[in-house]
Amino acid sequence: MGAMNTVPGDLADKAKIDFGCFEEGCDGSVSFRLADMNSRTFQAVCPKCHRPYELDAALKEKLNRLLHLIDSIREAEDILGDCYVSVNVAGGSVRVPYALLLTRLNTLITLNYGGRSVDFHLRVEPSSPETFR
Repeated sequence: MGAMNTVPGDLADKAKIDFGCFEEGCDGSVSFRLADMNSRTFQAVCPKCHRPYELDAALKEKLNRLLHLIDSIREAEDILGDCYVSVNVAGGSVRVPYALLLTRLNTLITLNYGGRSVDFHLRVEPSSPETFR
């Protein structure tokens, strides 16, 4: 599967990802817009210690696929109010609106980067005040 990089501008502008700097003793957080990683001039750099990070093609592909997953969810926004996740509990089940889960839970993806398992934290600003109401 080839790299996907045709995501609508509004989503691409809002989808950001970050991970903790690998440098010993640095507590910086490397952050960038997902759409920027496909640019020839892209460079992810820790703002505290200035360590540069290069994303290989396999990692970029996975992050692009994550961006497209978010886009698919955004496309289905009009039906999210009718979608639920059912959680089985003693005596029955509880229906949690899917849109509520998207606004109350942190999204992260754990991928192999530089020979280690890294949590990439995803941040997406709502497209409007009505999003996920």
